[in-house]
Amino acid sequence: MISSVIFASIAVYSWKLLGYLIPARYITASRQQLAERITVSLLAALVVLQGFALQNSIVLDARAASLAVAAALLALRVPYILVVLAGALTAAGLRALGL
Repeated sequence: MISSVIFASIAVYSWKLLGYLIPARYITASRQQLAERITVSLLAALVVLQGFALQNSIVLDARAASLAVAAALLALRVPYILVVLAGALTAAGLRALGL
C-alpha cells in the first residue's frame, strides 16, 4: 500500500515538472481550459468518492452533512480555515450524536 502511494506521488510530481518544460507556444487556450477542467472534475470525483461511498454503496452520513456545511460556507466566501473547522465540527458533532 505504502509503495503504491509513493509511486503515485512520484508520478504526479514528475508530470508537474514535465509541465514546466513544455514551451509556452504549445500551450494554447483550449489546452489550458482542458487541463483546468480535468483538474476540477478529478477533484469533484475524489470528493464524491470520499464523501458518499462506503465499499460498493452510497451512504449519507456525517460526511455528507459536513460537505454540505463546507459547500455553503464556501459559497458565502468564508475563509478556508473556518470552512475546514466548521466541516470537521459538523462531522464530529453528528458522530457524537450517533448519526
